[in-house]
Amino acid sequence: MAFALSSMQVTSPAFAQHEAIPARYTGEGDDVSPPLAWHNVPEGTKGFAVICHDPDAPLVKDGSYGFIHWTLYNLPGDITGLDENTPVGTSGRNDFDKPGYGGPMPPQGHGKHLYYFLVLALDHQTALPEGLSVAELLKEVEPHLLGVDRLVGTYQRD
Repeated sequence: MAFALSSMQVTSPAFAQHEAIPARYTGEGDDVSPPLAWHNVPEGTKGFAVICHDPDAPLVKDGSYGFIHWTLYNLPGDITGLDENTPVGTSGRNDFDKPGYGGPMPPQGHGKHLYYFLVLALDHQTALPEGLSVAELLKEVEPHLLGVDRLVGTYQRD
């Protein structure tokens, strides 16, 4: 199955598409994950995974570019979003080399970065172990992908 966008739509009550992510959800604030919501999920969805990626980060690691801020999976297929600082799901490893969410904090003076909050709809409920990297997660879920959408937020340190 192709890794392609679908009719699913991802939003957040905390920030709009291509708008600034509030400091509360960044490394300069409380560093908690933002609330997310999604609708129009593909028919047959049984599970979800969430990834937050900063493609503007000046980092190349294991053949990929940017910085992974969040890898979350084993999310049930009957949910329509995540609360702020969600306890739901299983945390993967971010590029801070920690589990869970690590908020935006681009280098000082590096300008505005884009943060892609990707929601992946899957055709089965996963039961993957804690601590997977984004590459390991994608290897496991790509064959089960029904659809993807993303909410893009921005953040810039002064």
